[in-house]
Amino acid sequence: MSVSVSPSRILRNVLREEAFYFFTSIGNYTGVSAFSLEEFMGKIKEVDIKSLEFHTYREDFEKWIAQTLGDAKLADDVKGVRNLKFVGAALRDRLYNVVSRRVKELKSGQLGSK
Repeated sequence: MSVSVSPSRILRNVLREEAFYFFTSIGNYTGVSAFSLEEFMGKIKEVDIKSLEFHTYREDFEKWIAQTLGDAKLADDVKGVRNLKFVGAALRDRLYNVVSRRVKELKSGQLGSK
């Protein structure tokens, strides 16, 4: 059973305690955080690759996107990237492409589900 979430809710800025904080390993904060999906998209391009790998394989991105932002479709797309086991620049590029495509869909109102 899927509940429809409005694009504005998914694209909103979240509170500090709901933001995504990037780490390279447990206890090693990069100093980078994201308070919205668009900010998250930009940080994918900047943050240390180790951080992307760490969070991807712990399923942190998909959990934050689904639970905090409420976007089950994007969470599922990110899971698809994880399942392909990309690393390094290929992971960065694939994550960025998946998130940026979804941001464009949300902004244009084309909310199709998978």
